[in-house]
Amino acid sequence: MQHDASATPCAATPGRLVYLMGPSGSGKDSLIAAARATLERHQVLVARRVITRSAEAKGEDAVSVSPERFQQLCAEGAFALHWQANDLSYGIPVEIDDGLRQGRTVLVNGSRAYLAQARQRYPDLFAILLTVEPQVLRQRLLSRGREPLEDIERRLARSQALSLQDPGVHLLDNSTRLEDAVERLLQLLREQGVLEGECQ
Repeated sequence: MQHDASATPCAATPGRLVYLMGPSGSGKDSLIAAARATLERHQVLVARRVITRSAEAKGEDAVSVSPERFQQLCAEGAFALHWQANDLSYGIPVEIDDGLRQGRTVLVNGSRAYLAQARQRYPDLFAILLTVEPQVLRQRLLSRGREPLEDIERRLARSQALSLQDPGVHLLDNSTRLEDAVERLLQLLREQGVLEGECQ
């Protein structure tokens, strides 16, 4: 029997889900990598995504699987959250629920288009939208060399067209220095009580 865990609302937990979003090229992976040491020092669990992208592709430290394997994992209830974007499938392992039940904060690299569904499963999630000035975003997409120009232009058009109506989303600008964006991220999490105090 097939079971899609992401379709089931998650029971209230002592932990909190931090849902980081942003268009391709906004620097989510770089931001997470730069903040990882501090996050882990505060027992924040950073989820590793499963993506239907070849292992040779540049980008985040994700688990790469075939589309067929991804569908099998969905049917097995392996994902707490999953979605499709830019002709790829993305999944967040259901093991994040274990961390939330243990009272830990869990940071996931999410999708703007999937925010409403994520809120249905995790009503208390803390949503952060990484923003970048359009000309900076275009240059970043070009410099990473992952896609042809026409695909980049489609991504930029989709990014401009997609607007979030959720008033609970916190904006975080990453148009300038990465160090500044990291500090703003950590400050947002401190304000939410995630990084309250210093861990030894």
